[in-house]
Amino acid sequence: MSTDIRGNALTCTADAARRLDGAIARFHAYLADPVADLDALLVEHPDCVMAHAMRAAILATTTDRTFAAEAATSLAAAEALAPRANAREQAHIAAVRHWVDGDLSRATESWGGIAIDHPHDLLAVQFGQLGDFFLGQSHMLRDRVARVLPAWRRGMPGYGYLLGMHAFGLEESGDYARAEAAGREAIAIDPRDGWAAHAVAHVMEMQGRAEEGATFLHATAPGWAPDSLFAYHNWWHLALFCIERGDIAGALALFDERISAGGFGQALEAIDGAALLWRLWVLGHDVGDRWSRLLPGCTARIDHGVYAFNDVHAMMAFAATGDREAQQAVIATLERAATGQGTNAMMSRDVGLPLARGFAAFGQGDYRGAVACILPVRGIASRFGGSHAQRDILSWTLCEAAVRAGDAAMAEAMVAERLAMKEGSPVAQGWALRAKALARPIAA
Repeated sequence: MSTDIRGNALTCTADAARRLDGAIARFHAYLADPVADLDALLVEHPDCVMAHAMRAAILATTTDRTFAAEAATSLAAAEALAPRANAREQAHIAAVRHWVDGDLSRATESWGGIAIDHPHDLLAVQFGQLGDFFLGQSHMLRDRVARVLPAWRRGMPGYGYLLGMHAFGLEESGDYARAEAAGREAIAIDPRDGWAAHAVAHVMEMQGRAEEGATFLHATAPGWAPDSLFAYHNWWHLALFCIERGDIAGALALFDERISAGGFGQALEAIDGAALLWRLWVLGHDVGDRWSRLLPGCTARIDHGVYAFNDVHAMMAFAATGDREAQQAVIATLERAATGQGTNAMMSRDVGLPLARGFAAFGQGDYRGAVACILPVRGIASRFGGSHAQRDILSWTLCEAAVRAGDAAMAEAMVAERLAMKEGSPVAQGWALRAKALARPIAA
């Protein structure tokens, strides 16, 4: 028996516990490569049950079926060792099992339960927050972290990462001032904390502080960018700030040099790539052949059907490139998922299918059809996960679709929403001018 750096009991040797701490620290900071660290640990300590459970959880929560076989192998190894594990470790194994079986809600609550019983188990807190993110549970992103904060104090190993997680939850709950303060404090503790930097970037995105947001990300990048598995997402946020500032060349350069650096080999990277290009393409900007870099990954996953959020972003790539066959394949995947079991069935049925149809309609020039599909779902879109900034693509698309459809009333309504949220946004002001140019029909 040993303990980790925060005093949580482990059924492994002291050397395995020390090396596990190293892998966990990398995971908290999203630095490369915790899975490689776990692999090396398991070569020498194949009976370290927590290493198997953590490896399975990391791979499973990628929401990418490409890693499903590896996740299942690690989970099977953990389950085989479960009889000799302690109760906390067994609970981690059970949480991963729920996730792999498709019950994301139960898995997330299981990790949350571990954190309640063991408030210094920062790994349980982090997996719980990831679950809340994929489920779109904005307030739980905040509250699940708040539950354990009283048990922590500044100076404890990992305290800064806890603050960074709380900052993101506060931002998604609309408490922007506290979110920014917590995020900046976390960065001061560890400049490598890309999640905390991302939380502050979210605050500035939601408040329309594009110039300040760009300055902030440039200033903090020397800390969070090197050796990061998460940097592509912070560069994506910088690209959004570029678009708001009218710097289209800068946004495209970030796509070329930063966001696509990983080659879109993972689903989460492809989501950011598609979301950026769609925003630009919808506004009428020439993105060149950049969609072609996303298509192989989207096509390879076209029948996976494990997370509707991914499928909808794949639809953006296929709609923008006019690939009708691929669009129908995405719809078929979502229809199949919608009739199945588990969390993704609900996501696909309630949100994924109508949104995919709406993006397909937009790509085909049916702008009224796009509005008809997207508008009724936007209010419940949190059901299929993501952040407010990511789901903002729905409002973005609605504004442009309403203007292109020539529907003056709808365009004015959509743009009014946008300006209420981001009064100084040049993009929103552009939509406002175009909406005003539409002639309203004279009432009888």
